[in-house]
Amino acid sequence: MNRLRAYHLWLVLAGIVTLALLPLPPFWIAQLNYIGLFALTSLGLVLLTGVAGLTSFGQAAFVGIGAYTAAWCALNLGWPPSITLLLGVAITAASAWFIGRITLRLSGHYLPLATIAWGLSLYYLMGNLEALGKYDGLIGLKSLTLLGEPIGQGQGFFAVCWTLLWLATVALTFLLNSRPGRALRALKDGRQMAEAMGVHTLRYKIGIFVVAALFACVSGWLFAHFQRTVNPSPFGLKMGIEYLFMAVVGGVGNLWGAWLGAGVVRLLDEQLQTWLPQLLGVSGSFETIVFGVMLVLILKYRPDGLWSWVQQWLGPSERLRDWDNAPVLPQRNKPAVGDVVLDVQKIRKHFGGLVAVNNISFQVKAGQIVGLIGPNGAGKSTIFNLITGTLPMSSGQVQFNGQAVHGLHSRDIATRGLMRTFQHVKMIPNMSVLDNAAIGAHSRGHSGVMSAILRRNRSEEKAIMAEAERQLVRVGLGDRIHDQAANLPMGQQRLLEIARALCADPTLLLLDEPAAGLRHLEKRELARVLRQLQSEGMSILLVEHDMDLVMDVCDHIVVMEFGTYLTEGSPAHVQADPKVRAAYLGTEH
Repeated sequence: MNRLRAYHLWLVLAGIVTLALLPLPPFWIAQLNYIGLFALTSLGLVLLTGVAGLTSFGQAAFVGIGAYTAAWCALNLGWPPSITLLLGVAITAASAWFIGRITLRLSGHYLPLATIAWGLSLYYLMGNLEALGKYDGLIGLKSLTLLGEPIGQGQGFFAVCWTLLWLATVALTFLLNSRPGRALRALKDGRQMAEAMGVHTLRYKIGIFVVAALFACVSGWLFAHFQRTVNPSPFGLKMGIEYLFMAVVGGVGNLWGAWLGAGVVRLLDEQLQTWLPQLLGVSGSFETIVFGVMLVLILKYRPDGLWSWVQQWLGPSERLRDWDNAPVLPQRNKPAVGDVVLDVQKIRKHFGGLVAVNNISFQVKAGQIVGLIGPNGAGKSTIFNLITGTLPMSSGQVQFNGQAVHGLHSRDIATRGLMRTFQHVKMIPNMSVLDNAAIGAHSRGHSGVMSAILRRNRSEEKAIMAEAERQLVRVGLGDRIHDQAANLPMGQQRLLEIARALCADPTLLLLDEPAAGLRHLEKRELARVLRQLQSEGMSILLVEHDMDLVMDVCDHIVVMEFGTYLTEGSPAHVQADPKVRAAYLGTEH
């Protein structure tokens, strides 16, 4: 966490306390209360949609679960608000986990459609149950009490609501600057990279879905006691879309965007309902049209939301460097030089009638740099995907450190010490170079969501940051750790991928075309890094088209052609082999 962000958190809390003590008009207190309620739900959507990349239109239904639980239990059982809150949280967590297990396996447009479906289902369930008062709802709920005194709907409620909102924002700030937080950010940029770093993506998706639902539940619990009546109207699809709209308008990628978006939409909606009928001379829901136009303009001209303007004004902030005396992460036992690290035995992959890889076998020994080469379409990247578990193989076996790894998930293979880079660089552009590298150490840590929120992960977090910095210095990026990853040139982005893989303390490093798109000096720097890694005992399997680099750094080369094994040997042997010349030049002469 950086100093500037911590300063902002305390400044916001001071503002909340000040507003709670000022004699504001009842109208503005009511508006601020609604903004706080809406922001709490939108905060979960920022986490779900902006951070994890999962679009949901059904958050209003979870608000309804919290509200109806509070109202029904208070009116029928006489339970106090504290007990109804715990019950609402339990019901919401169970239902969100069940729904998430079903829907979060979907991707593309199917996931938003699924959230619309279950959002509508819960809405109509609330409206048709006799016990919940059907569409008339439940009335007569009492206001919240604090220290035995009712807080009403004014400044007392404001203080409770906005303090809970502030605490939720602090908790999520801690979460996003932690091991599980970096895993969550990795979800948005692709499952493949996250899984290759040892992240259980489905588990994290479900977890963040439940957390977002719990924020909505707490908002609904507050809403029920604020309104003192509950009916299905505020929990339908229309409100679900509005919550998402608030997050997008404010800035779906930033926690403070939920605050700003809720404020702008609530105040603008209130004013437009007054101004537009006067301006047009007729009544109607014309504010919906204005919001639609507003959304299109924001998506076109300010896709990062209105908060991005505030961020530009505040300027960039660097992470507080507090890991000088950090403990060392646990390290693996490395094989002795010359031991077989990777043993690929007759692996085969076909897609329908197309055989992409046909019975390929080779070995990588500890301390070696082995090159895997061949013309375009030879099947080299497919072999990488088969070895790392990204693709299931049709037949064959892969032994890593003497253990079979074929058939395992890529995350399970990664945790055993086999790490990779990608043909097309995969990183999180809006995160710092340091945080991008730290994702590679995911499998070496154990802290979870609650540990991060409660700041019980500080020792581990310092160790991960120290390891990430050490690996970045190792590959020559020590002076760029606080830069945004998207600002690095291509050559340094590929070095960043190598540093990220090294953070996992791998036994074997698989590099997929690391020199692609690099200039001459960048290739020389890459060659220097590879030799340095080899001198430190690292084993490397390299797929590359740049033959000068391959012949320069590799000890052993395996040659493929059209998915089949061609030959293997030392660089000199491969260069002199007429079969290799024929494969590359189309002639043996």
